[in-house]
Amino acid sequence: MVTDGTDDRKGHRQRLRERFLAGGLEGFHDYEVVELLLTLSTPRKDCKGTAKAVLKRFGSLPALFEAEQGEIMAIPGIGAINFLTLRLIREVAARYLEARMVCDAPILNSQALLDFLTLKIGHRRRECFLAIFLNAKNHVVATEILFEGSLTSSAVYPREVVSAAMAHKAAAVIFAHNHPSGVPEPSDEDLHITKKLVNALRIMNITVHEHLVIGAAGHYSFAEHGYIERFVREAKASI
Repeated sequence: MVTDGTDDRKGHRQRLRERFLAGGLEGFHDYEVVELLLTLSTPRKDCKGTAKAVLKRFGSLPALFEAEQGEIMAIPGIGAINFLTLRLIREVAARYLEARMVCDAPILNSQALLDFLTLKIGHRRRECFLAIFLNAKNHVVATEILFEGSLTSSAVYPREVVSAAMAHKAAAVIFAHNHPSGVPEPSDEDLHITKKLVNALRIMNITVHEHLVIGAAGHYSFAEHGYIERFVREAKASI
């Protein structure tokens, strides 16, 4: 009997879904994760080849989720609805991690914090400067990307940061920015910006707990390396 392969495709899709329902993504290759996502918005078509082409083009799931619409849709077999599905997955995951982070008490030294930041800004191609505003009990009251683009002392304005902190009635703040290179080691400019912000917020009795540099290769903590405490100490000595 001659068939068009429709039954085989349906059976393969069903097996993928059953594997996922039985054990989550345990044992899935990355291309199978993409394939499963594509099947949600691609009826009656084999998605395996397209999924492999996607992973070959972008190299990893994080890189795929951060890719621009035109780049993703340039791959044969990917349409606007597929792109919507992929982008929706990323944004839902970020919102979930943000909600989990908000529920943590306290937020300091939380794995939920690093998970959220890695997904939110870790793989972006442009530098983003994000602030997490905390109340007096170190619970998150808001998160906000304040600046985008190359971070320099002329691009990050302490006055705007202080204004945002005051608007959220924050008692403390955690800063984070990404390094598109993937290497989280801070630059001299990063140190200079952090010192300026610590000094500006200290005048308003707002504590800077941390500044994290997020990269694909990991993260760098200004607090763990003693910089936050040092900048506060220098500010007090200068009075």
